Amino acid sequence: MTKLTRRSMLGAMGGVAATSLLPALPAFANNRTIRHYWWGNPERDKRTFAVIEAFQKKNADIAVSGETIGWGDYWTKMATQTAGRNMADLVQMDYRFLFEYVRRGALQPLDPHVGKGLMIADFDEGPMSGGKVDGQLFALNIGSNTQVMVYNTRVFEEAGVDADLINWTWDDFATACEKITTKSGGSVRGADDMALMIETFESWARQNGREFYDENGKVAVTADDVAGYWQYWADLRKAGLVRDKDRTLILDAPIAEMGVPVGDTAVSHFWSNQLVGIQAVAKDKIGAAMVPHKVGGGQPGQFIKPSMFMSLSRDAKDVDAAIAYMNAWVNDPEITGILGLERGIPASPKVREALQPNLTDVEKLSVDYFEAIGDKVGPLPLPAPKGAGEVRDAFMRIGTEVVLGNMEAQDAAAVFVEDAQAIVERAL
Repeated sequence: MTKLTRRSMLGAMGGVAATSLLPALPAFANNRTIRHYWWGNPERDKRTFAVIEAFQKKNADIAVSGETIGWGDYWTKMATQTAGRNMADLVQMDYRFLFEYVRRGALQPLDPHVGKGLMIADFDEGPMSGGKVDGQLFALNIGSNTQVMVYNTRVFEEAGVDADLINWTWDDFATACEKITTKSGGSVRGADDMALMIETFESWARQNGREFYDENGKVAVTADDVAGYWQYWADLRKAGLVRDKDRTLILDAPIAEMGVPVGDTAVSHFWSNQLVGIQAVAKDKIGAAMVPHKVGGGQPGQFIKPSMFMSLSRDAKDVDAAIAYMNAWVNDPEITGILGLERGIPASPKVREALQPNLTDVEKLSVDYFEAIGDKVGPLPLPAPKGAGEVRDAFMRIGTEVVLGNMEAQDAAAVFVEDAQAIVERAL
């Protein structure tokens, strides 16, 4: 894990860049200390450390230690810290794992602080409700989020792709991939191969009328759902319309290594809160499309969810200092201005209004995308059960056998559904 403080950041990012990012602070005596742990990327880390600087200037008696790591390793380290009772005071939390960490007793409820140190009375109820477990608030929404098919606008235009990218279907998607690959002579493939992305598969299953997990936490998707998804990508792969398999098998690749930022594909799957970071590393202007819809109709697949939360851990020592920091994150105009929309759409109407005049083009793209999909999405699914992370690993592991040609989609799908159910039952 990379543990970055103001001092170590200088070495990690290079002297010139880090010096401009982190100006010298007055020599205040910090007699209170809190730790903040998040999964990040270069753009998110830059903004977060700037927030820490701003907070410490206004709260000279509180020292904030920032710790950041990529998503792929974040939950492994979180589990280790939780078991060792050495969690950071404030942790970035994901909806998929919220119930699991609450059940472990790893998070403290925020309700005792609401209206006191944590001022969130006017925040949107929908985004805030996603942070509740058994009626108690355990996670503060720091941005709403949804899936997005990010596309290269130049490549789409040059290939003559004119599909309605909010209402397009999986057939439209395949046609666009064929046009782009043909027009570029194969130098730019139509899309990344998303066969191993369980998040995209979840939308596919919902379009078939099934949630991934039912209300009892059991696996509700069928082998036919999984096989249909894996076969769809196998057909595109065989036709040479998606990225080569050696790239597909790099699991949870960093943003900068995905097809659209690299420039070798025209479509990559991301989450909407990543649009700022993607545009920062992409050569061409990006656009935002929905996950394609089921041909002939079907239920909505996508949904809007809290992009991520900030939670108060069980191991927090100076709770008042931690709550002050948390409150600044969602209310202080200087800090919310630094954060912008990088972590998602803020739940506070006042913050959104204040940000509007200063939004960049890519931030406006994010807001416009949310407005365009509002009536095209389904309800927020129930939180995934304990063991969901292991199920995700199994999806990628077994799907890899299909990508490599070692198993047929139908056979692999049957193995996955059986394994996934065994995982969640064992985790109960």
